[in-house]
Amino acid sequence: MRVFNRCGRCFFMVVVLGVMVGSAHSAGAKSVQGGRQPNVIFILCDDLGWGDFGVLHQNDSGHSKRHQTPAIDRMALEGTQLRAHYCGAPVCAPSRATLLSGVHQGHAEVRDNQFDKALADNHTVASVLRDAGYRTWMVGKHGLQGAGDNPSEWTAYPTKRGFEEFYGYVRHGDGHVHYPADRWLLGNSEAHRSVKEVWHNDQEVSAGLSKCYTTDLFTARGKKYIVDHVQAGSSQPFFLYLAYDTPHAALQLPTGSYPEGNGLDGGVQWIGEPGRMINTAKGEIDDYRHPDYSGQGWQDVEVRFATMIRRIDQCVGDLLQTLRDLEIDQETIVVITSDNGPLNVSYLAGQPIEATSFQSYGPFEGIKRDVWEGGIRMATVAWGPGYIPPGTLDDHPSQMQDWMATFADFAGVIAPARCDGVSLRPSLTGQGKQRPSSIYVEYKNGGRTPRYDDFEVGKRGQKRGQMQIVHVDGLKGVRVNIQSAQDPFEIYDLSKDPQERNNLAGSNQRFKDLQQRMLAVTLRGRRVNPSAPRPYDHLPVPSIALGSDVVSKLKIGTQGRFLKGDFSYVPDLRGVQTETLGHVGFQMPDAFEVKPFDASRKRLGALELKGWLKIENEGQHQFRIRASERSFIRLHKMALLDLDFSQRGNGTVETSVSLGKGWHPIRITTLTSESGNHLTLEWKTPKSNQWKKVPSDSCWSE
Repeated sequence: MRVFNRCGRCFFMVVVLGVMVGSAHSAGAKSVQGGRQPNVIFILCDDLGWGDFGVLHQNDSGHSKRHQTPAIDRMALEGTQLRAHYCGAPVCAPSRATLLSGVHQGHAEVRDNQFDKALADNHTVASVLRDAGYRTWMVGKHGLQGAGDNPSEWTAYPTKRGFEEFYGYVRHGDGHVHYPADRWLLGNSEAHRSVKEVWHNDQEVSAGLSKCYTTDLFTARGKKYIVDHVQAGSSQPFFLYLAYDTPHAALQLPTGSYPEGNGLDGGVQWIGEPGRMINTAKGEIDDYRHPDYSGQGWQDVEVRFATMIRRIDQCVGDLLQTLRDLEIDQETIVVITSDNGPLNVSYLAGQPIEATSFQSYGPFEGIKRDVWEGGIRMATVAWGPGYIPPGTLDDHPSQMQDWMATFADFAGVIAPARCDGVSLRPSLTGQGKQRPSSIYVEYKNGGRTPRYDDFEVGKRGQKRGQMQIVHVDGLKGVRVNIQSAQDPFEIYDLSKDPQERNNLAGSNQRFKDLQQRMLAVTLRGRRVNPSAPRPYDHLPVPSIALGSDVVSKLKIGTQGRFLKGDFSYVPDLRGVQTETLGHVGFQMPDAFEVKPFDASRKRLGALELKGWLKIENEGQHQFRIRASERSFIRLHKMALLDLDFSQRGNGTVETSVSLGKGWHPIRITTLTSESGNHLTLEWKTPKSNQWKKVPSDSCWSE
């Protein structure tokens, strides 16, 4: 590698790379297990608690009331149970935003209770899989569309976020009831009695949906997409995001029992005729109670709740049998989970329900809107006979943002650099080493944890307020009702104390040190969002203390590595085998230019440059990137500058962040073209009002 001096004190790169590297995993590759890209079905329930799966809690519970999920239990026995999987946030909109965008709540655009806010114009699970060659469908509840009244106005409508087809509820509030075309006179408000809108791409279609119960409706629509696709002879893999709106909100019942059989010739079926859109659109709405739960002496709301969950279970069994009937079960991965913990409302006038009825929170404490385990640890099962071994348990902590990286990995591509998640493929398949997930939640709510007798006295009626959780060194740090930036974390060892009753904070020097590390980890891995202010927003991101022996070995410049390939976005090269370029340094402290050994053999690829940024003055720093190709920069684990998806490279973006004095790790990932990549990184320091190119002697590497 040759290094050339350029004029001016700047961090400046002209990159023309590719000749010295070998082939590797590329964003356009289709090399996957057995030469197949698996179909993916992701089933997201709404307000289903960890304790609501039979296999996780109901079957062995000593509680007086229990319901069953036999199809999901079978699915778990044939697949794997993810017993430490976390939602993105303890309420639906931000949690679903984390799932779709692949970023946790420290980076997501939708936070707190921002229902119907537009999902960021950036990568989604659907866009990543679509780019990998998948057919992408969404069926069910969205709630992340942005302002407006129709698809032409909704900036984040599903078909504008990577899905080729959408069928379902758009608005958050519409998903509170489960008969879109029929008034529900038992509702406790007009909002819960009135009819709702269902959209199919650019058409509103609720007029033909009389007596259509949404759990059945969305399942039948999803089945039809799959059946039509396969029977048309298509070999294209598909991604179906099936987002139920149940058992959330109104405790409404189906019209009748589940149709006999499952799969191609049984179960729910799409008829497609207005007034009889599905085969269960007959009888009386809100009428059927499952016989297993009738005559037990339960409250009617409890019978309703148990029947709703059983209906979801029957639909899941129906979908899995459809895959078997189509002979694509060996080529498909199915995941079922929930968006947050259980809810304690019925929307039936004068008939409340509590999550205690079936201990929907399982062996934990907390419900929806809590950051205790019952509010954020999700019942999760993954199934895929051709990929996932049967009867396995996974206790590795994981979170919603990991699914983007996981499905990309199974599809044979690399997740975007913006993704905060890691691939769970090693945990699911039992092959390879699992990289640790970054578990992080922040959320604000004005309510209180319910006063359930099952819960520790200190949690009963506890004000929620500003809340935050982080996992560090296998331990959970949690703060509730945060009043100041320095409020301490409570620290729990969940492996020994899943109910979070033995607070280890301050108990010895180890936990005193961990307290400071937890605060530092949270500040280094999130960005301030003005729409969701936090008590700790003003704190500078702490630097990392480097020993004198390490500092003495640092050299001006960065460590580089390269992956060749024709990438449509900036890939996340963490954990990916690449060609190591070694130290990309300077002959003189001004700027540098990187060229391959043989400039005549130019190739496309992705370049990663890692180093340490030396910050001399604590305070607010502004950064700006100018690049001719797509680029993404992280400082620590925070997303600093994104010149990738919506910017599409060849532009400029800037940001501001408060930094502490000292050393901060920086990672720059940028695409390279056959004509190279011209990239400059500029900043305004607390002592300067002018943009200056980052001095080359401010960036060092080992």
